[in-house]
Amino acid sequence: NNFSSINILTPIINLLFVPYVTFIIFPLSLITFLIPIFNPLLNITLNILEFLSLNIAKYSVNMILPHMNILLTILYYFVIVYILFKFKKYKYQYIFILLILLLIHSYFPHLSNEIHFIDVGQGDSILLRLKNKNILIDTGGKVSYGEEWKRSNYSIAINTLIPYMKSFGVKKIDYLILSHGDFDHMGEAINLINNFVVGKVIFNCGPYNNLESELISILDNKSIKYDTCINELLINKDKLEFIKTEVYDNENDNSNVIYTELNNYKFMFMGDASSTTEKEILNKYNIPNIDVLKVGHHGSKTSSSTEFINKINTKYSIISVGKNNRYGHPNKETLNNLEYSKIYRTDEDGSILFKIKNNKLKIETCST
Repeated sequence: NNFSSINILTPIINLLFVPYVTFIIFPLSLITFLIPIFNPLLNITLNILEFLSLNIAKYSVNMILPHMNILLTILYYFVIVYILFKFKKYKYQYIFILLILLLIHSYFPHLSNEIHFIDVGQGDSILLRLKNKNILIDTGGKVSYGEEWKRSNYSIAINTLIPYMKSFGVKKIDYLILSHGDFDHMGEAINLINNFVVGKVIFNCGPYNNLESELISILDNKSIKYDTCINELLINKDKLEFIKTEVYDNENDNSNVIYTELNNYKFMFMGDASSTTEKEILNKYNIPNIDVLKVGHHGSKTSSSTEFINKINTKYSIISVGKNNRYGHPNKETLNNLEYSKIYRTDEDGSILFKIKNNKLKIETCST
């Protein structure tokens, strides 16, 4: 329940590791503490343990188990207590029933629509769970600052994205959509596809930059399909529309801007599109009364113009932004433009979940 997954080979593996640690490493550690001359022998046994761990890990069979809800948790402890005090004779039957319940909880079809704005610091990552399909828009990406920008050794995919998705029982990303090629939007794409099942990757319009070209070489090696500059994506009976503007000479304005209606609620994801793109969208499309807007460019003053915000008349505004970021996002002028909507910020609210169930919109916030 803590890690949202379990290696089903663990009972077999423990038959090897528990005796090895209990009867060899632990006693030898105590002896070496008293008689240091045995240190070389202890190092050999530890190296054997590390060798076994690394190689066995390659053959792990992990089962993803979403976090148990409160009712299942109560039932879990009720069954355990019942076995201990009432039905010891039939404990294996009850344990079997409990395992069946856990499996049903894990693999029961996901029936509602959910939109998760995941807190990835100064970056974007949005998970759309549309019944039995999962779409991830952007991966986030942490950059270290010094004399020059460089990739951080900290992996948002390993430490945040993958554990977060597993906690909701996500076993596969059917579509990974990259709004554009900036590192804070696609920097974790390679880590993600190296550690998670991804069906297809969607790029934005315009030429590939170095980050995108690097990712494409990995996709080719793994035989993962990818597409670029698409018009729409059909997911079950729902449709993601990619709002087209002219191709610009910068990644931000070439962002995939995505519009969708889910259970009659209108969502719009702006990537890092600036007021230039917003103006063209207003000229080409009629998109009034947006329910949920993923604000462009982390609330920068270059996006979310007064004209655009007044026209789309958004009800909820989501700003994906890092705490105390060096850019001063979100900009005060932008916040003023959005003042008639309910504003949620990942730096203050953590991850934000919009859940549509029985055609009603429910909003939850939580820290990742």
